[in-house]
Amino acid sequence: MQFVITAYDGEGKLDKRMEVRHLHLEGMERLRKHLIAAGGILDDEERLKGSILIMEFKNREELDQYLENEVYMKEHVWEKITVEHMNVVYAQGERVGK
Repeated sequence: MQFVITAYDGEGKLDKRMEVRHLHLEGMERLRKHLIAAGGILDDEERLKGSILIMEFKNREELDQYLENEVYMKEHVWEKITVEHMNVVYAQGERVGK
C-alpha cells in the first residue's frame, strides 16, 4: 500500500528539527526500500516547516510502526500529521502504477 504523509512542525520547532535532522536522514536511509519520495515543506522564506513523504508498506500497521520510531515524532518536531492512501502512477517521470 502506498501512503502520503504530510507532517507539519510545531511552532518554534525549527531548531529542534535541525538538531535531530541527521538522525531523521539516517532513518530514511534505513527505510530506503519503503521510500518513493520525501522532502521538506518550506515556508515563504524557504525555511523548513514540515515534511511530505510518499512511502510504501504492506499495511497501515507497518506505517504506524515506522511513525512510532520516527525521530521527528519522538522529539515532538512534527505536530500535525495526516496520512492518506495514494496510488502512485508516475515516479521520477516513469510510469510505475495503474
